[in-house]
Amino acid sequence: MNRKDAAANKKLTCPTSTSVRDRKVAEDACESGGELDAFARLRLGRESRTGRPPPPSSSLLSAGRAFSGTQNVSSLQKDEAWKVNVRIQGIDLENGYLCGTMEALNVPLADTPVVTFWEGELVDGNNFTFFTRKWEATPEDDIRHWSKFPSFAPLLRWKEQYFVNVGIDCGLTIAGFYYVCFSCSDGSINGFYYDPNSSPFQKLELKCIPGGCSGSQDHHGSRNVQSNS
Repeated sequence: MNRKDAAANKKLTCPTSTSVRDRKVAEDACESGGELDAFARLRLGRESRTGRPPPPSSSLLSAGRAFSGTQNVSSLQKDEAWKVNVRIQGIDLENGYLCGTMEALNVPLADTPVVTFWEGELVDGNNFTFFTRKWEATPEDDIRHWSKFPSFAPLLRWKEQYFVNVGIDCGLTIAGFYYVCFSCSDGSINGFYYDPNSSPFQKLELKCIPGGCSGSQDHHGSRNVQSNS
């Protein structure tokens, strides 16, 4: 989520960690239809028939897990970060799906913590690929964001679907989505909020809460997934 007045519309530049040659490979793949295999080689640094990243086998990515941290929502006018709690409500790895809640605790002008319900996609090369092809994200946007994460780490997209405890006139927007990277070793989550009408590269940093649940309001989606209930 983000403030509705945080528009920046700055033109993004490709990260220096991605070479001109590698960017050309990915761009050519977009045009030729072989985007998954070509970009998988770019991301993973190895040949792969399927282009699938390692599955997130860690038990830290499971229903009921809670995470806490911050989202940087700074704009050109102001430096700002919100405290954020996230809880995974359900997960279906076979179909590359997960869902949960996100709670922002210190949102300006909000009388209560703002809770949203989100649905996620696991970039497994089977159900979902590296390229988003929706939510106003271009293949170039995908490359810029994925390239900021380490290789061999599970990648996900989170899209907030609706506000749980406030109305749509709360002064916030959920038009964008999150590029997310999950660490199987310690359960930490890093991500970037993407919305072409908001400040670029708003960083999300979360740590797993050992054995606990966040304070987020429990709210399940309509899909049948494994849950902690």
